[in-house]
Amino acid sequence: MTARFGRVIPAMVTPFTEDGALDVDASVTLAKWLVEQGSEGLVITGTTGEGPAVTDEEDWELWRAVAEAVTVPVIAGTTTNDTAHSVHQTRKAEELGCDGILAVTPYYNRPSQEGIYAHFDAVASATSLPVVLYDIPVRTGRKIETANLLRLAHEIPNVVAVKDAAGNPGETAKVIRDAPVDFEVYSGDDNLTLPLLAVGAVGVISVAAHWSAPEFVSMMDAWESGNADEARQINTRLLESFDYETGDAAPNPVPTKAMMRTLGLPVGEPRLPMGPTPDGLEDKAREVYSRLKA
Repeated sequence: MTARFGRVIPAMVTPFTEDGALDVDASVTLAKWLVEQGSEGLVITGTTGEGPAVTDEEDWELWRAVAEAVTVPVIAGTTTNDTAHSVHQTRKAEELGCDGILAVTPYYNRPSQEGIYAHFDAVASATSLPVVLYDIPVRTGRKIETANLLRLAHEIPNVVAVKDAAGNPGETAKVIRDAPVDFEVYSGDDNLTLPLLAVGAVGVISVAAHWSAPEFVSMMDAWESGNADEARQINTRLLESFDYETGDAAPNPVPTKAMMRTLGLPVGEPRLPMGPTPDGLEDKAREVYSRLKA
């Protein structure tokens, strides 16, 4: 199956200036650079893009600028735990030229499975764009249960994919088996990308692809050509990057922004509450990158 949004899709960080303002020019520069590195699509204003800390007006400015700047699919993270607000933002993303919607499970308020279904139905009904569900129970407090995920896939025509960060490849295999044939699964957890490819995922929406898109592309190529050994070897090289990308002292996207700064891309610091950057993180970034590219 050809991945409709591409196989390697960074969840792009959102650049800010030194005083914390949205840096649209740096965002366009970063988006173009990521594509030049081999990224086949982009997610913007997702979790890694600090979506909860970006205003609606900043969303609109960023969506328009990035969608105009690149030729790969641009997927906008438009949703929150407020359905009406999510619908409003979803309509704006389509108006501003985005190619798809990333819709995360409503977080914190812990809705029922029926509430989750109704939320996603409302978002998908607000747009003609394809919708990628985002299942990440460790952050949201609610799993999209498999039966509900399959119901969404079968009953709502523009619910076309899921970003799977639920951490259970065995359950994902059941989703792939029972979903419509054109429903796509993208790994939402870098270190489970290869296991999820093994059960039928088509790609990854990634953090580490900010600096390792060529390696991800090579791993995908190897897997698709039947060279599992080579795919495993590349995955082994990527393990240090997966360890680096988040942690208790420096949660995502703090490490990615540090890495981008070491590569000469002015992305600034994260907005609170995600900062500050721990001492020594940029030195660690240089070490990780050097070993990956050796």
